Amino acid sequence: MSDKAEANHHPDVPSRRKGPVELRRDLSHAPTSDQSLLDTRTPDGFTHTDPWRVLRIQSEFVEGFGSLAELGPAVSVFGSARTGHDSDHYRIGLEIGRRLVEAGFAVITGGGPGTMEAANRGAQEAGGVSVGLGIELPFEQGMNDWVDLGVNFRYFFARKTMFVKYAQGFIVLPGGLGTLDELFEAMVLVQTGKVTSFPIVLIGTDYWTPLLGWLDETLAGQGMIAPSDMDLVHLVDTPEDAVRSLVEDVSHHR
Repeated sequence: MSDKAEANHHPDVPSRRKGPVELRRDLSHAPTSDQSLLDTRTPDGFTHTDPWRVLRIQSEFVEGFGSLAELGPAVSVFGSARTGHDSDHYRIGLEIGRRLVEAGFAVITGGGPGTMEAANRGAQEAGGVSVGLGIELPFEQGMNDWVDLGVNFRYFFARKTMFVKYAQGFIVLPGGLGTLDELFEAMVLVQTGKVTSFPIVLIGTDYWTPLLGWLDETLAGQGMIAPSDMDLVHLVDTPEDAVRSLVEDVSHHR
């Protein structure tokens, strides 16, 4: 954490962002925007609030498009927010960020800590553009200090659009449910032709092989997906191979 950030950081004060607004103390426990949108327990909510909420959703897309429209070639990097600085995954994230910049790409992450911070840091230290797309959560993560261009979102679906629209492909390090969510959404978009020429590279044979084995043996084996769907992802073990695979795929389809 930078000296400035540390000086202004109060770990005992609950705090989180809600779009451009920062909520602290008791106000930080208010429902998130996604929760308010998706919670259907109030029967009159749609009539009185949802039509107006559309304008806020529209503003998120406008803000995201306006902020990223001139970004240039970029790659979205995903991975766990829980990765420690002494982890091999953090080291790999650093190198991924650096190698992507050297290959001519900006780096986009979720803007949080862990692997996201590592990729942003690698890109920033290499002199490239480091982008963070933050999201309002019940627990505040905050934008890591290595983000040059940060955009905070209230709604997951608006944020997800930016990850795909402004990226040439995904590099996915080991992570949890959020990482899996982005991975499978990207696979569906490629499978259904919603995006084309979009490489998805997984790093970590030991981590990803059990999941890929289940997809192949169970889903493909029972006809739930086509065997060719397994070709939607590339599995590698090193940052060098990950960036090389992505660059070769992107170059091939230009």
